[in-house]
Amino acid sequence: MKYYLIAVEASGDLHASHLMWALKKEDSEAQFRCFGGDFMAAAGGTLVKHYRELAYMGIGPVLRHLPTILGNMRMCKEDIRQWQPDVLILVDYPGFNLKIAKYVKRHAICPVHYYIAPKIWAWKEFRIKNIKRDVDELYSILPFEVDFFEGKHHYSIHYVGNPTNDEVRAFLSTWHMERDSFYRHNTLPENRPLLALLCGSRRQEIKGNLPTMLRVADKYADRYTVVVAGAPGIEREYYQPFLEGHRAKLVTGQTYGLLAEARAALVTSGTATLEAALFRVPQVVCYQTPMPRLYGWLKGIVLKVKYVSLVNLIADREVVTELVANLFSEENVERELENILYGSERQQMMEGYEEVRRRLGINIAPDETARLIVNSLTTTNYSN
Repeated sequence: MKYYLIAVEASGDLHASHLMWALKKEDSEAQFRCFGGDFMAAAGGTLVKHYRELAYMGIGPVLRHLPTILGNMRMCKEDIRQWQPDVLILVDYPGFNLKIAKYVKRHAICPVHYYIAPKIWAWKEFRIKNIKRDVDELYSILPFEVDFFEGKHHYSIHYVGNPTNDEVRAFLSTWHMERDSFYRHNTLPENRPLLALLCGSRRQEIKGNLPTMLRVADKYADRYTVVVAGAPGIEREYYQPFLEGHRAKLVTGQTYGLLAEARAALVTSGTATLEAALFRVPQVVCYQTPMPRLYGWLKGIVLKVKYVSLVNLIADREVVTELVANLFSEENVERELENILYGSERQQMMEGYEEVRRRLGINIAPDETARLIVNSLTTTNYSN
């Protein structure tokens, strides 16, 4: 069968590539055409457009590149129409993907499947109307989304497991063979525990979070080796001005190795909070925002959820402390770090992590999704 996949950012490229490998196991005749990246190309996809030419974040960049964005969207629609795939598989990133879904559904080209459900439970809940109208099958990687889509909006979805859980399990299964190399390669002393700083994957996040994290970590540098996790796609030179005057090392492209060894972590909200939990690393969630007092006041109005970290959202309770906006201060971060290093909160957090792991389950997300996709295509006659 012919599979057309769209993933327009780095994380989507990785997740889509794993799904493509899984689809090959289910369908030996699988053909792939895609808007995506290097991982998808390596998995056998014919790359029509690289995500670097597609993903723009924020109002300013979107407006500046609007003609390019619209041109890429027209190209994508026309390419799908000409290739006539058996299925369109969208991965995350609803801004671009839901517009393509609308076109494909309107013209009855093929069924539309969506892997990694859009996070409309956090913002832009109105998009449920588009999803109901244009998406035939929706695959969720977060267990609490089932109640949101099925309970609140009466739209049936598939919870398929969590790919981060899969990746961490796979990493830990071979880590004992890589551990010594990790310490040697990064010239880290093995006789001192590590304190990890995960300050975000975008420049604005690094700029907002890392200075405070470093000031707090300095107070523990006589007992711990402080290590900053460099984000993929951010050059090492960007971190240097922040690191000057601090006793911290930079490790790039090895976040899982760092988490496998860390005693505790300061983590900017995002997937990294779930990664830290799956590695059983006690953490403080930190997130600096512009105009923090105003954001703190508006949080309950703008966001539709009680928490910002995936750990707390999955557990449906506060497992990790979230220091966001007006709560993010050097004093608060230091107090919470002290608690998870030496206080009773450390064991309580470990128990919460086990609850998160149980809720995620044992399904391998891309394998389960591939099985469901192929089964759907082989047992259902598509009609608009």
